[in-house]
Amino acid sequence: MSIDKNRVIVFDTTLRDGEQALQASLSVKQKLQIALGLEQLGVDVIEAGFPISSPGDLESVRAIGLALKKAIPCGLSRAVKKDIDACAQAFEGLERFRIHTFIATSDIHAKDKLKKDFKDIASMAVDAVKYARQYTDDVEFSCEDAGRTPIDHLCYMVEAAINAGATTVNIPDTVGYTLPIEFGGIIQNLFNRVPNIDKAIISVHCHNDLGMATANTLSAVQYGARQVECTINGLGERAGNCALEEVVMAIKTRKHYFKDLYTNIISTNIARTSQMVAGICNEAVPPHKAIVGSNAFAHSSGIHQDGVLKNRETYEIITPQSVGFKENNLHMTARSGRHMIKTCLTNLGYSEDTYNLDDIYARFLKLADKKGQVFDYDLEALLFFSHDDEKETQFSLDNLNVISGGKSIIPTASVRLKIGKRTRTESSTGNGPVDAVFNCITKLTGLRCELTNYTIGAKGSGMNAQGQVDVDVMYNNRQYHGKGLSTDVIEASALALISACNAIYRTQLIENQKEQQGENNVKGV
Repeated sequence: MSIDKNRVIVFDTTLRDGEQALQASLSVKQKLQIALGLEQLGVDVIEAGFPISSPGDLESVRAIGLALKKAIPCGLSRAVKKDIDACAQAFEGLERFRIHTFIATSDIHAKDKLKKDFKDIASMAVDAVKYARQYTDDVEFSCEDAGRTPIDHLCYMVEAAINAGATTVNIPDTVGYTLPIEFGGIIQNLFNRVPNIDKAIISVHCHNDLGMATANTLSAVQYGARQVECTINGLGERAGNCALEEVVMAIKTRKHYFKDLYTNIISTNIARTSQMVAGICNEAVPPHKAIVGSNAFAHSSGIHQDGVLKNRETYEIITPQSVGFKENNLHMTARSGRHMIKTCLTNLGYSEDTYNLDDIYARFLKLADKKGQVFDYDLEALLFFSHDDEKETQFSLDNLNVISGGKSIIPTASVRLKIGKRTRTESSTGNGPVDAVFNCITKLTGLRCELTNYTIGAKGSGMNAQGQVDVDVMYNNRQYHGKGLSTDVIEASALALISACNAIYRTQLIENQKEQQGENNVKGV
């Protein structure tokens, strides 16, 4: 791999360090899917696993190595010959691969974990690098717990590893102990004191125990590190690793500050990769997570919304589209201002002369206080209905019975709805109890909508906690939202879909009224 002083190599360890933090190991198929996604993202080096740890891990590392076309596959090994042999076995027959060997160098690790003195540790490191070079020219060496290693020892180890044949030397802040100015100083010291440092790429691997992983990584880059080791969504041991999306977008967004450094990451693939990894690993992305969280581009404050509507850059330093999201989210809540409401009505096709903004805004605030979040169809309803949306209800749940159980029992539901002034009952089966209930409701309402999102959460704690279900459905190419709350999650699910169906019903009333108004206007002409 040629060295470009302006290029920052992205080394992803989601499949190794990230997987260590999961409750259950990933299958070979799942790991392969993630690896191919990382390659499409533009990751340079993919640490596929720790081959010596299990036959399954060796198998998955080999499968990934065989599948990759552009990214370099990498296997981790301790400074032990059998570990290195396992890496070589996993990559046998491949033209390009990396062996990443490591040993702890801090005093506390040497004394309490390895029970060896520093000279013995240094000798093991040199031997491991030389042994790995028999298999490949691409050898990385890591000084585990470098952040707490005495600087003299660290300088000696880096120089010795490079002399032994390491082409990349990694300086990990293994326990997330250092501060950015401190970690940057370590990298600066290495470049000032290690005579052969220009013959290798200096890498960093920072953990997030004190919330400093991204800051420490970026500090190291400023002082000359040219490989960053990270994971998608910051997955990893304990509090996680440096998040790939954060460090990449920081370098891209603050390009002049980083003196035109760049990565090969295709930033528009970030959101898709994040969601894929979250789904496969069953590790939800926190809403407030930088770059990829659901709130990363959401604005609720009226002041912020007003600024973004006038100029995105007032409150957005990167665009949602730059990382693969379609657009920002301007949530209509009680904190939203008149500008936001006016803009939403304009987007829905209503000109200013068709409504009284003061009247609509006053009624909007009452509805927002009641519902929490208002959607565009709710806002549109305020133009046509003088009362709040809850009174314009066509469908309401009257009774619900569900039978479900083991493999021999087919989930069956019976639902009775009040539809206007009538009451109707329907029974149906489904793949599960919720599916059976939904089938009943769609038959009763006549609204064949497509369920696009279903989420369930708990309100409160203990046995008395209520389940809140949120659903998003598509109907006539328009998305609708529904919410249900009950101590019975099946009932909450039914209430959520019924809520969405009522939103669809109100929209149909509005469309009918608009059509009628159009006909009256034509007759008037």
